[in-house]
Amino acid sequence: MFDPATLALYMAAALALNLTPGPDMLFCFANGVSRGPRAGLAAALGIGGGAAVHTMAAALGLAGLFAASPLAFEILRWGGAAYLLWLGVKALRSTAPGLGAAVPLPPRPAGRIFLDGMVTNVLNPKVALFFIAFLPQFVDRSHDAVLQILVLGTLGNISGTTINALVGMSSGGVGRVLARQPLVARLLNGFTGVVFLGLAARLVLADGRPK
Repeated sequence: MFDPATLALYMAAALALNLTPGPDMLFCFANGVSRGPRAGLAAALGIGGGAAVHTMAAALGLAGLFAASPLAFEILRWGGAAYLLWLGVKALRSTAPGLGAAVPLPPRPAGRIFLDGMVTNVLNPKVALFFIAFLPQFVDRSHDAVLQILVLGTLGNISGTTINALVGMSSGGVGRVLARQPLVARLLNGFTGVVFLGLAARLVLADGRPK
């Protein structure tokens, strides 16, 4: 179904893109630092779940709606920003008022962190547009396009999820060591909140639809 050279080119391009720091990687890093390796892994798996949804949407043609409908794009974009804003405010509110005090982020089940990652990824219309713009470049029109997009999207998702998991888990180990210092723990909570707020602002302020 795939020409080996084309598949190799796709995997090289996907790996390069996945290694480039972006919102998804930063989301995994922030969760790992603030809640530990398990949270970093859960965030990465959630991002992967969102990417799987985008892959399915691209394969079925549903993601084309966002390229054609400015209203649908804006609704999704603002919904994603609002969700990230909510996460950021929660993280900032967990910081203690005293300079030396430290209140760790409240425990959050891995399943909830997974859902956070999935929702933030699914509610990012830029990801949907990326999938419908990037994947078709490697599709052989003489074969089943839907199946090819599913396979390509899944392979790229495995690569991205692996990298994000490594980032989340490794940052989680660092965060766990640093959190033993009360002031550092408080700063880590603040860092996490700022990251989420920054991601929300990025989603709102980014130039919306591709020209």
